[in-house]
Amino acid sequence: MLEKTYRPQEIEAKQYERWEASGAFKAQEDSPKEPYVIMMPPANVTGSLHIGHALTFSIQDILIRWQRMLGKDALWQPGTDHAGIATQMVVERNLAAEGIHRRDLGREKFLEKVWEWKDQSGGTIMNQLRHLGASADWERERFTMDEGLSEAVLKVFVDLYKQGLIYRDKRLVNWDPKLHTAISDLEVQQQETKGHLWHFRYPIEGEEGRFIVVATTRPETMLGDSGVAVHPEDERYSDIVGKHVILPLVGRRIPIVADEYADPETGSGAVKITPAHDFNDFEVGKRNDLEQINIFDQDARINENAPEVYRGLDRFEARKKIVEDLDALGLLEKIDDHTHMVPHGDRGGVPIEPYLTDQWYVDAATLAKPAIEAVEKGRTRIVPQQYENIYFDWMRNIQPWCVSRQLWWGHQIPAWYGPDGTIFVEMSEEEAQATAEAHYREKVALTRDEDVLDTWFSSALWPFSTIGWPEKTEALKRYYPGDVLVTGFDIIFFWVARMMMMGIHFMEGEVPFRDVYIHGLVRDAQGQKMSKSKGNTMDPLDIIEKYGCDALRFTLAALCTNGRDVKLAEPRIEGYRNFATKLWNASRFALVNGAELVEGYDPAANRQVLNRWIVGKLTQTERKLSEAFKAYRFNDAAAIVYHFTWNEFCDWYIELSKPIITGEDEAAAAETRATTAWVLSQLVKLMHPLMPYITEELWETLTKGGQGLLISASWPNLADSLIDAEAEAEIDWVIRLISDVRGTRSQMNVPAAAHVPLLLKGASETTQARLAAHAPLIMRLARLDKLEADDHASTSGAAQFVIGEATAVMPLGDVIDVEAERQRLKKEHDKLQGEIAKIDKKLANEQFLAKAPEEVVVEQRERRADTAQAAAKIAEAVASLGG
Repeated sequence: MLEKTYRPQEIEAKQYERWEASGAFKAQEDSPKEPYVIMMPPANVTGSLHIGHALTFSIQDILIRWQRMLGKDALWQPGTDHAGIATQMVVERNLAAEGIHRRDLGREKFLEKVWEWKDQSGGTIMNQLRHLGASADWERERFTMDEGLSEAVLKVFVDLYKQGLIYRDKRLVNWDPKLHTAISDLEVQQQETKGHLWHFRYPIEGEEGRFIVVATTRPETMLGDSGVAVHPEDERYSDIVGKHVILPLVGRRIPIVADEYADPETGSGAVKITPAHDFNDFEVGKRNDLEQINIFDQDARINENAPEVYRGLDRFEARKKIVEDLDALGLLEKIDDHTHMVPHGDRGGVPIEPYLTDQWYVDAATLAKPAIEAVEKGRTRIVPQQYENIYFDWMRNIQPWCVSRQLWWGHQIPAWYGPDGTIFVEMSEEEAQATAEAHYREKVALTRDEDVLDTWFSSALWPFSTIGWPEKTEALKRYYPGDVLVTGFDIIFFWVARMMMMGIHFMEGEVPFRDVYIHGLVRDAQGQKMSKSKGNTMDPLDIIEKYGCDALRFTLAALCTNGRDVKLAEPRIEGYRNFATKLWNASRFALVNGAELVEGYDPAANRQVLNRWIVGKLTQTERKLSEAFKAYRFNDAAAIVYHFTWNEFCDWYIELSKPIITGEDEAAAAETRATTAWVLSQLVKLMHPLMPYITEELWETLTKGGQGLLISASWPNLADSLIDAEAEAEIDWVIRLISDVRGTRSQMNVPAAAHVPLLLKGASETTQARLAAHAPLIMRLARLDKLEADDHASTSGAAQFVIGEATAVMPLGDVIDVEAERQRLKKEHDKLQGEIAKIDKKLANEQFLAKAPEEVVVEQRERRADTAQAAAKIAEAVASLGG
């Protein structure tokens, strides 16, 4: 028997242990079943479970559990990412606490320390995922730097290089001057910064006293200027295009060029061009053949390419001195206050520098073409479809992908340099040496490239490297391509697009997954992004400890609306914990009252209309739920389960069945107990993907442990014939009548203890038959002292409502002051209309709509809709009293 109180913490530990011990999570390569595959996004080895993880992993587990119950050979492939920068920073911090720098150890010894840390502390998040109920095939867990995956990374790099799709080039990168490495766009965070806009005069060569004014937020970069650009159609400067200015402080002669990048409407219409230190300027420089002059070293200090007086200065020290020196020369025209976005490295925490260095690049534009075509032709479907446009926009404008990082932790690039700089790219040093000897016709010393590959390079191979590639394993044949990838929209470019490119290129044109489901971000109740600085973060492990895992999972599913972010508030989680408690209590009540699974029970043979009704509702729920899962509409799935469980099963079926169970008709009582148990057994199956723990516990009790684990049970296969339209119409009518009576009583302030009459005017034969069959039940639940059909019922002093073809008349003159109640309702209605008018005025204010945050505007519109609905109900009530 179930415990009296639902205690999720006790259930969760026990049931997870049972699942894992049973082998239920394992995929079976030799199974005749159809495979179903989800590749788990590899979590950072440094990471711990946060609320965004809870959303994405809950969704994946819902799908895996559902497909497993549908009879598929389900593989949820888990693993972790080596997280180059993040992991190296953790280990460097640990060493710094001991007064040790990584360069003191050398590369080999430092990497030993990283592996030690990884073995001891890495993978915390994988253990935390178990608390979330994740049913991944843990025995297949992979790591992006394990032996097999490292082999795959080397092969991909070598093959792409030999195909001309990887090359070395000098280009601008996002440089982190604290960590001394290039970083990806994903690792750059834009921070709003209050700064200045300095306007400088550059003297025009050969025209004494004439200047061209340029504005900049970064005066220190002017030491690397190699041109000034004006718009080709800007008549103010048409006579000086092609001439030169003399760069102040440096004395360098630099050209004035015509380029559409310069905006005639902004500032003076002239812009300084520093190709080595600005991404836009780099492109302008390429178009106009301008010199690329790098004036920073790796610490963002001024280097030897600038005048000696500035060399060695930090960039911000140099900024201050340059402004002072230009002011002293009379070349500082003005300084404006200026708030702008400054890119910072998310790990180093300092402003990044566009920095000109030699790096390794992937020809992403070539690899993107078949990846674009695959989505265009529907071979891979993106859900919701709106994200296709984001995917296409980025892929069609894709830039070369910088894949080298100046780190020690990661996959070291398999490139070796000969004495004259010739590059040899091979799988091993021995192969590189052999190639070099053939090239030089003698044995030479080679130097290996010290850089490692961008973490996204190895994770781009995840869908096939984790299952055996480059070997043609049975797992690779069976589990590639995957069925769906579940991820947030913030890494469509960085991970999804790159997996598409690499998968199609290396897997003979086959896409890595058939569907990509994109979910939103988890935000706080006000729609604000969660951050530690705001103090609005929610730790999923704390939530699980407080409310249980099932409540958190169900909440995330219920709020996961396609195309929208998830606004998470603790009261919602508490509400769904109460939902779990409701199911627990209803199940316990049923079991206490004799509900028991009966061997050979056939729901199609039910004779009681109530039992036929609940079986039909269950069947419809399964249909709707399966459709919602298929369409990745998780909020709809949660709503469907919630409505059936709370409303139809717990509130109505359990309540309406009590007189049958306690009645004198033993056959009817036995059928109802059997139906209750059977419906409950099917319901926990339907709920299992969403709320796995409580359903497994209920299943174990209901089946007395005799039917195995619920996680391995089959999804309900319910025949259409179980939907009984007549039974549905009859019981729905009973429920609607009781609900309308209760609603009217509440609206009219009828005392709870008062029993009132109810008369139906214009009742059809069907309605009269329903009254005859269910009158005692309706009277008890609606607190009526009289219920009958009466075509002559007086409406004076009575509340009225329509039920089907009949008009329900509820005389209230004996229990309330009808006129006073009418006036009260009118007053309440006027108050609500006043609130609606205030909201309408606010929503008609263009300034409010322009300045208010989107969530505030949405809240006002929702409030108006709710208020209007309440006003309409009160208006109906007033009308029903004849007022």
